[in-house]
Formats: sequence, structure tokens, C-alpha cells
Amino acid sequence: MPALDAMTPRPPARHRPARPGLWVLLAGGLLLGTAPTGPALARPDSLFHQSRPAMGTTFEVYLFAPDRAAAGTLFEAAAAEVERIEATLSTYRPTSELSRINARAAREPVTTDPEVWSLLERAFDLSRRSDGAFDLSVGRLMKAWGFFRGEGRFPSNAELAALPVGWQHVRLDPSARTVAFDRPGLELDPGGIGKGYALDRVAALLRSLGVQRALLGLGGSSFYAIGTPPDEPGWKVRIPDPFDRERTLSTVLLRDASLSTSGSYEKFVVLGGVRYGHIIDPRTRRPVPDRLQVTVIAPRAETSDALSTALFVLGPAEGAALLDATADAQALFVEGPPAAPRIVPLRWNATPLPASPRPGAGS
Repeated sequence: MPALDAMTPRPPARHRPARPGLWVLLAGGLLLGTAPTGPALARPDSLFHQSRPAMGTTFEVYLFAPDRAAAGTLFEAAAAEVERIEATLSTYRPTSELSRINARAAREPVTTDPEVWSLLERAFDLSRRSDGAFDLSVGRLMKAWGFFRGEGRFPSNAELAALPVGWQHVRLDPSARTVAFDRPGLELDPGGIGKGYALDRVAALLRSLGVQRALLGLGGSSFYAIGTPPDEPGWKVRIPDPFDRERTLSTVLLRDASLSTSGSYEKFVVLGGVRYGHIIDPRTRRPVPDRLQVTVIAPRAETSDALSTALFVLGPAEGAALLDATADAQALFVEGPPAAPRIVPLRWNATPLPASPRPGAGS
């Protein structure tokens, strides 16, 4: 298979070793794959791949393990951790901790568990530092535009203005570890940070189980690399052209780092013949126009995931200060309009600058 695609999810697959038809392209153009020799593989460093539906998308793992049994055990542990995170954070699940907060926090302060509390603290710190470009309180806003269920609708200006949205309306009490809303109807949505957080937790779990070489992915838009493949400087991940998904915009090498891409084409609705991407500016309450894609590389997946969303809203000019204040982070923007796109790097040193995207292709 080609370099690992940073935006195209793959269909779920059964646990299997990499073999012809399931090649992984590593650094330097090396195709690495091994053919099965029986119940177990002879080499101690065979590459395995497995994927499974999770978090409304696909969770996948590439890892090196001595045999199928070991790889399967590790994958099941990783998948169980993703399921635990989803059961905690998903607002599509009425029993989740975040759904419990959404249901009660406008009536009374809600005590939450230390894990969720810590995540909320970091998320709202980014809200403050980004002047609201990143904001978990957009739950009602996503529903108003029809992105929550995917049906698509065009809310009126009056409806948008009346929505209970804004991180300033969320009260966090660190001494009591409580969350409260001062606007009835306000809802938190973890979409801009949940996948990255899950990848960080899975990476920590796999490292504790002795995994030294693995690539984790969620939705084809967020990756985390543990170590490197044998004798290679990193895991090779492809960033596709936002207009033509078969065309490579850039290729990066990841090692103990994360890559996340936010794109207006990832999820969208068409209303009145106009396409509206799912990334909404919480400040204007409308989808961000004329921005096609933002890719962020950072040491932690939570950071790259949330920062790619914030920078997509801010743009390169307004977002430069936020990126500069984030240690070891870099970003690559593809700016619109679609008829005349341009690439804008900020602190980008992962690869030589890519060729310009192809206007209109695949759109």
C-alpha cells in the first residue's frame, strides 16, 4: 500500500500481518512486508495491521510484534482503551460523562472524574489562549448547522445569535473539581480534541506493554507514531491534496510525535448549492470560509488535534502567535479560495515545501 494516508480512512479489517496487498511504505521508499509461515511468523519484527470502527470513524494500528497472538493481544488492549475514552466523552452516548455534564451543569455544579476534569482544564486553557477559536461549547452550534446528525440545515441569523455558545459561560472550579454552565442549554462537544486525546492514551498504554514501534490512527486525520520501523528514521505519512485525494501534497516522517489534519472537505453539507465545511468559527458562529486544510505536527496527539482546529479557524496570520507559543509544533495551511489555492507554512520543517495543490481537481 502507498505511504500512510493522513486523511483517508480505511474500511475495517480483520487482524492480519502485513503481506502483499497490505504493504506499508516506509522511509526511503522501502516496502516492508512479510508473508505468513504458519500460526506464527518466523521474524521477531513482523509488521501487523488491524482496524476497527470507533468514535464514528476507523481506529487502526500498525505495529511490530513477534507473532499474530501477541499482535492481537496488543490490538485488543488498544481498542479497549479507545472504547473506554469514547464511552467517557461521546455526546452521542447518553451515559457518557460528558453527556452527564451537558444534562446537569446548567442547573448545578457537576463533580466530574479527574481524567475528564484534566482534559477540560486543558481544553479551556486553549480556548483562552486562542481567543475562542477553539471552543468545546459549540455543541448547540453543531446541531444548528446539522453537523451532529449530518442532515444539514441553514440556521437563521436570529437563531445563531440566540444560541448558548461561548467558553466564557463554562465555570470550572478546581478546588471542588466541578463544571457549571451559566447559560441554559449550553452543550460541550469533544470533536476537536477527542481523537487526539484517545491516541495519546493508547500510546501510553502500548508503551507500558512494551511496544516500541507502532503507528496509531483515528479517522485518517490523526496519527501518533511510537518509535520508528526497524532501520528507518520514521513512519512515513502522506498528506493528500485537498482537491485530489490521490495526489500527494506532502509526505512527513513521524517519530514519537503526532500529525493531525483538519479539512473543510472532511465533513460538509451542501445548502442552496453552496458547500459548508463542518469546522465552525465559534466567534462568528458560521463555517470558516476560504480555508481548505491545516496540518499540525506536535509531540502529543491532543495538541495536534486541538491546534489544527484552532488554526483552521484563525488562519496563518492570526494563528502565528498561538503556534509560536506551542512548544515543538508546526503547521501547514492550504488557503482558498478553491480557484487560487496557496500553501502557507508556519515553522514547518517536516519536509521540503510541497508543490501547490491542484485547483478544482477532485472538487
